[in-house]
Amino acid sequence: MTRKTLALAPDQPVQLDAGLLERLVRVMENLNPDADLRTYSPKEAAVFLGKTENWVTEQIQLGTIPFTRIGKTPRLTAEHIKWVQANGEVLPHQYSPRPLAA
Repeated sequence: MTRKTLALAPDQPVQLDAGLLERLVRVMENLNPDADLRTYSPKEAAVFLGKTENWVTEQIQLGTIPFTRIGKTPRLTAEHIKWVQANGEVLPHQYSPRPLAA
């Protein structure tokens, strides 16, 4: 058996088993049901942000980025990390030099 014999011809229709498809859908739906409950330590969040753990910790202490506390431990949710990424965007002002067209 080779790849060529396993591959479908471009004009050949794909046959899907309804039972298999239903099971795959159920598995995908249950893959990560509590993803929105996941929190990240400053060290884990730093990896996503491309910064150091120290930078994230300092920003939390200064109150410049959103976070939540679980007990006494600061944690960041995915929404907090997305907020930091979105609010860090700097757009050029109207008088900035524009690149010349090629």
